[in-house]
Amino acid sequence: MLGRLHHVVIDCRDPAALAAFYSGLLGLPVTYRSDDFVVVAASDRSSGLAFQLARDHRPPTWPDPAVPQQIHLDVMVEDVAADGPRALALGATKLDGENVYADPAGHPFCLIPRPHWAPPIPAGE
Repeated sequence: MLGRLHHVVIDCRDPAALAAFYSGLLGLPVTYRSDDFVVVAASDRSSGLAFQLARDHRPPTWPDPAVPQQIHLDVMVEDVAADGPRALALGATKLDGENVYADPAGHPFCLIPRPHWAPPIPAGE
């Protein structure tokens, strides 16, 4: 195991509004809020859904692939600098941006430092 899922991050034009929708839909509170990033989770010490500002966001046209879905994963790790090369060895590709990678099928994910509230990630699993 390299890390644990932290948030599923959804691009949108209005993070606060979309978070409010999912908060009501799922019965979960908003646990973090900034101008461009809002989190809905069971608590401020758990993973959840995150909504990220994308000013030029165009809604997906699913199932028509003309405008694909725009979601990425945040994966918490103990040491971002050490775990980036481990992700590459597993088949990831480094993308533009700090700690941004793509899985072998091209889906983006970010390696983020494990938050202080999350249990340590066992080495070598």
